[in-house]
Amino acid sequence: MKIKDRLSLYFTLVGSGILLVVMISLYISVYTIVHNDFYRHLYDRANIAAQLYLKADELSPDSLVKIQARYARNLHGEVTRFYDDKNSAAFIRDDEQYWNFKVIEAVRKQNHLEYASKRAQIVGIYVKDNQGNFVILVSAIDETGSRQLASIREAMIIVFLIVAATLFLVSRWLAQSTLMPIKNVVRQMQLIKSTNLHLRVDEGKGKDEISELAANFNRLLEHLENAFSLQRTYVANASHELRTPITTIIGETELALQKNMPPEENKRILQLILEESERLRDTITGLMELAQVDMDFTIAHQSPVRIDELLWELENYWSNKIRPGALLINIEHMPENEAMLTIPANHQLLFIALNNLIGNAFKFSNQQPVECNFYADEKLVRMEIRDTGIGIPAQDIDLVFNSFYRANNSRNFAGSGIGLYVTQKIIQLFNGSLTVKSVENQGTCMTVTFLQQAQF
Repeated sequence: MKIKDRLSLYFTLVGSGILLVVMISLYISVYTIVHNDFYRHLYDRANIAAQLYLKADELSPDSLVKIQARYARNLHGEVTRFYDDKNSAAFIRDDEQYWNFKVIEAVRKQNHLEYASKRAQIVGIYVKDNQGNFVILVSAIDETGSRQLASIREAMIIVFLIVAATLFLVSRWLAQSTLMPIKNVVRQMQLIKSTNLHLRVDEGKGKDEISELAANFNRLLEHLENAFSLQRTYVANASHELRTPITTIIGETELALQKNMPPEENKRILQLILEESERLRDTITGLMELAQVDMDFTIAHQSPVRIDELLWELENYWSNKIRPGALLINIEHMPENEAMLTIPANHQLLFIALNNLIGNAFKFSNQQPVECNFYADEKLVRMEIRDTGIGIPAQDIDLVFNSFYRANNSRNFAGSGIGLYVTQKIIQLFNGSLTVKSVENQGTCMTVTFLQQAQF
């Protein structure tokens, strides 16, 4: 059964159940009122009968006429009996003994009695008079009350059925309207295949659970798209980037083995082989990083990472690799709550990403000092990595994050063009952003930002 049908059914059952309880309560109240009112009528009939038969000698002729007129209007199935101290019928003949002695004695002991038998209601009173002590029993059928109660029952059944049907239709419409955004999300999900992972589900403008579901699904799609993109990039470019330096090394080596080369030519060939080997090493390193990122995108394992502590690890790493003080970390602002310095990430991958940025800064500035300006508050964590190197030409800034792309002025430096591509993917994986500002021959500033919403 679909959710909308279950919601409609539950809503109808709950609403109908409440309505049924209310109707039953009302019917019981009306039933009690009608029966009690008829008992009062029977008490009146018993008292009128007592006055008519026992106190006629004490009443004026006008009063007696009025009492007789009231008594003359018989109720449906009315039976009236008088019984003396010997439980014998008085005034009105009772050849069949309409009430048994047990009932008569109960009236005499309790002074009054009321009960129902089959359709009839019975009232009994005990009257003491100068003519003697008598038990008066009156029985009648409340035809009018029964008709009224039957009409009320029929009206309640009709109202119940109409309201139940209305509740079902209204609840089904409400359920369908409420679940329509989910249906739209499902419809959009069905359009997404492995070939169009760039598509996203409409998150809407609300802040409800459906928008949260769509947002989480979009984040999952983003991770899957990145994982697929990394895999395609790895397969498409690995063979080309590995084949080129290997081909050069093999060709130059065969050339050196075929001829007796002068020392200068041998030196040139060895230098070329060394450069191509270093290029091959950098390519293999980049591809290994790419493969590691691909694996972690699939696993998506994250844990709390303190960004300031990670920066000091990097500072220590480059102090040992180049010289102390090569990486200058400037703390611009720190939040009062240290928890704001922590983000959910993978420590090793984030180390690779930031290390790639710092390594590029050193490489393209010929090992000149690199600055890292750190800023953190309750809203964001930001790192600016600045160098004074060759910079990036304006026409290449939008392309530097493409895999295996290298700007024209960087081709004289060792590298494979994978670093920035891997770095951006890692930062996006952890809901961060990477931007670049650069002026050719003046330097580059890489800015990494993590918003507070991505933090613990």
